[in-house]
Amino acid sequence: MIGLRILDLLLTLLHFVIIGFNLLGWIWKRTRKLHLIVVCVTAACWFILGIWFGIGYCPITDWDWQIKEKLGEHNLPDSFIKYYADIIVGRSVNASLIDTLTAAGFFIAALLAVYFNFIQKRVARN
Repeated sequence: MIGLRILDLLLTLLHFVIIGFNLLGWIWKRTRKLHLIVVCVTAACWFILGIWFGIGYCPITDWDWQIKEKLGEHNLPDSFIKYYADIIVGRSVNASLIDTLTAAGFFIAALLAVYFNFIQKRVARN
């Protein structure tokens, strides 16, 4: 049981690191290439794996939910972000709102990744 709780905590921390890096990794020049890679991997999970598992699929959420169910949690939402938004707010937050905000944040981060890795470099060369 302790091992499952530690694994749950590690997956949660990993998730927050990935989310934070997806949203902010474009800020620092040294992390922009890695940011682009992480954004592409996230998009691949959401949209390519999403063909089979549902759009927005995240393997980390899937693994974490399996652990949470073994720990006795049930009726988990589809979204990791909704799960923690509900905890932070103290009540159920509208899933569509969370999905829209998540998609908007990711879309902006993806645009910034493309801009800083491709467009800005071309403009600077000319």
